[in-house]
Amino acid sequence: MKVAKPESIFLAGPTASGKSEVALRLAEQVGGEIISVDSMQVYRGLDIGTAKPSMEERERIPHHLLDVAELSDTFDAARFCERARGAEQAIRARQRTPIFCGGTGLYFKAYLGGLGDAPPSDRALRAALEAVPLPDLLRELADRDPVTFASIDRNNPRRIVRAVEVIRLTGKPRSAQRADWSLAQQPGRFIALHRDSGDLRRRLEWRVDRMFERGLVEEVRGLMGRGLAGNRTALQALGYRQVTEHLEGKRSLEETVALVKIRTWQFARRQMTWFRRQLRPEWLHVAPNESATDTTARILARFKPQ
Repeated sequence: MKVAKPESIFLAGPTASGKSEVALRLAEQVGGEIISVDSMQVYRGLDIGTAKPSMEERERIPHHLLDVAELSDTFDAARFCERARGAEQAIRARQRTPIFCGGTGLYFKAYLGGLGDAPPSDRALRAALEAVPLPDLLRELADRDPVTFASIDRNNPRRIVRAVEVIRLTGKPRSAQRADWSLAQQPGRFIALHRDSGDLRRRLEWRVDRMFERGLVEEVRGLMGRGLAGNRTALQALGYRQVTEHLEGKRSLEETVALVKIRTWQFARRQMTWFRRQLRPEWLHVAPNESATDTTARILARFKPQ
């Protein structure tokens, strides 16, 4: 199929939706390179639990923004935008197509809509806030920024701490400092994959089983000696906190696998809700028996021939 080469393609979707394999096939079809839009795949060592592309897949198609941070580093949307912008420019300079692929909605939003006027993090203040009980932070957020309080994920301490941090640094609600998030784009450039709930849940449960079979527990055991527990951001990666708790004797392996499946399903549902509310992708429904090749062909059909 002859298709026009877009400047860039943005491919999103919840975990286990099949977007990574589709991105590989898209890259092969349009002469592209993949920019990972994943807040956890940036960390060296977080491999199995983040479903990081294998070395074979990286040899098949160049990937960017993988393994660019140590567990001791802080990586945020601002750093992502800076590095992703450089990668996109370099890919275009090689006359290839950048393909942004991942499930971190905030990174997509920051890259396409801007970062807003929120200040950079203050290390001392951040450490002080992380020591405050979460209910106290939520009360402060509700009092000083009810708009953000109404929409924030209250099970995500990192985002709650950041919202309160911005208020204390600026004296203004974080909701008043958002950029204009209008996602102007060409038709077909920003696509999100969607699957029926039963299909998606079966796929993610199979994926979790496969991660444990491949050695997730051993991976986490090794990372604990490299400072995993000290990086609150990296510890938010699905499976890593639960396996850490298992290694600390808090629950059995069987209970841990079951809990990771529950947490992954909850996360996938939040991703879908976030994409719908915060972004405006073109949704592409994928049937349970549809191959990545067929999904890729349907995406390519959206680009007009030259």
